Amino acid sequence: MTAAPLLRQIVFTLLIGVAVGACAQNQPAKPSGYEPQVGQEGKDVVWVPTPQALVDRMLDMAKVTSSDYVMDLGSGDGRTVITAAKRGARATGIEYNPDMVELSKKNAAAAGVKEDRATFMKADLFETDFSKATVITMFLLPDINLRLRPKILDMRPGTRIVSNTFTMGEWEADVTETVSEGCTTWCTALHWIVPAKVEGAWKMAPGGELALTQTFQKLSGTLRNGGNTSPITEGKMRGDEITFKAGGTTYTGRVSGNTIKGTSPNGWSATK
Repeated sequence: MTAAPLLRQIVFTLLIGVAVGACAQNQPAKPSGYEPQVGQEGKDVVWVPTPQALVDRMLDMAKVTSSDYVMDLGSGDGRTVITAAKRGARATGIEYNPDMVELSKKNAAAAGVKEDRATFMKADLFETDFSKATVITMFLLPDINLRLRPKILDMRPGTRIVSNTFTMGEWEADVTETVSEGCTTWCTALHWIVPAKVEGAWKMAPGGELALTQTFQKLSGTLRNGGNTSPITEGKMRGDEITFKAGGTTYTGRVSGNTIKGTSPNGWSATK
């Protein structure tokens, strides 16, 4: 481990001491048997439960419904998976500690959640296929988030990502919210929407050329129409939705592979 990750790990571990009392108040009743300890070592991070108030806010931010498939990376005692399942979603927890996996199953049963709604897998995050998820939730260290980021960015555009406290490096969150009621530590949630990949040259109809440069969800570039070239401003991707301004006009549309179908102004489209 290099100096920077080691320092972050030390800081994170020290903060656990402050969080233990508050986290204990947020833990659901456990079936008899294995009892995890806040701060216990895991494969990639130590275990600290996300306060229930923040679990609820994270799922609210991701707008989880019964049509979603939620995957919680590092699912711990299963509370996020169980909460998502109670909202009608299908949810899976990925957890390396087999004791925590079994505890999560018992917690789900005690909460009255059906097995087809909440499942738990003993697995390595970096060897798991989570491409079919519509929502990803996690409470991992920044270095782990960065290692997962390329895989997340390759997911289907529109996939919602929510993290407790920790960032994705220079990929700025679309929304950041902090919970004040029912939460005293680890109370900030960050939300991203996986953007479609649009960088490159596009031919526009009814005429023109669109050159896009993309940095995560942010876009820049130029629009050439006839003899006029206008810079692109306020360019942004929100999943497969594209928005930008050029030459005094606001353009909106939806991206599907190598095609953009314009929604405003009427009649514009582009192909790559």
